[in-house]
Formats: sequence, C-alpha cells, structure tokens
Amino acid sequence: MFIIEFLKSADSLTIQLSITLVLVVIYIVITKLTDKVIRRFGRKNEIALPRVVYTIKYFRFVLLAFILLVLGITWDISFEGLSVYFLSFFTVAGVGLFASWSILSNITSAIILFFYFPYRIGDRIRIVDGDNSIEGIVFDLNMFSIVIKNDEGQKITYPNSVALQKAIVMMK
Repeated sequence: MFIIEFLKSADSLTIQLSITLVLVVIYIVITKLTDKVIRRFGRKNEIALPRVVYTIKYFRFVLLAFILLVLGITWDISFEGLSVYFLSFFTVAGVGLFASWSILSNITSAIILFFYFPYRIGDRIRIVDGDNSIEGIVFDLNMFSIVIKNDEGQKITYPNSVALQKAIVMMK
C-alpha cells in the first residue's frame, strides 16, 4: 500500500533514486549471503581459501553486471550510444578470450569444479587422456587451471575446461 502511494505521489527523479538505493541494498545483502554460503561450502568441503576467494569474486562480478544493467534501465540510459562501445568491447574480447581454449570457459569450469571437484590439493590423481594421460599430485587449483606435480617433480598445468571433459581417477 505504501509503495503504491509513494509511486503515485513521487516524481521520476525520486523514484529513480529510490530504486537505486534499493538496488544498492539488494547488492550488499546478496553479496553478504553468497559470500557466507560459498565460504561455508568451502570450509565444509575443505576447499583451499584462494579458490573460495576466486569464486566469491566471480559471483560478485556477475551480480554487479546485473545490477548495473537494471540501473541503466532505471535511469533511462540510451543503449544506442552504448551499443557501439559494447559491440567493440565484445568483439575484441571475443577474439582475445576465445582464441585459445577460452579464458572465460576456464573460469566457468573453475566454478563448476569448485562445487563438484572431489579432489583436494595434495591428492594423487590421473587425468585419462589417451597417450597423453597425466598422473601426479594436485599442487594447485586456481581459476584457470589445475597444477599437477608428477613423479619427476615437474609441474604440469592442465586447463580447467579440458579437465572438466576428461575422466579423472583418484589414486591411492
């Protein structure tokens, strides 16, 4: 009832400022909640703190992009002028990001592996890839790759997007 009366009596600037304030509060509340949920999930599953932090940053970025889009609509920003900039940016980003196994797909795969990857740093695994199979101890799990230290002491970097597509065997 109060909201309807407010919308009837307020001018457009007041409504835009109110929506902006509400969106800022929503952003803060959702980031606090998702941070807490992701940290709890990380502790429960003994996931390394850097992976938890990367995942939190990724979720914050996606939420911020969504909030900025809604704010743009609220403030009647002309998307005709911005479309040239967005088109230019996404063209350059498309060529740059998707040219070699896509950094974006590695980050997305890292998020999936964060919530599903049953292996931890220090576990011995084998990534089954035909003649190119890799076996060793998981040395690091980051947003772009899995670093495996083999028996010869070499550190092998394996992209997350490829690891998501291959069979991974847990060794004893």
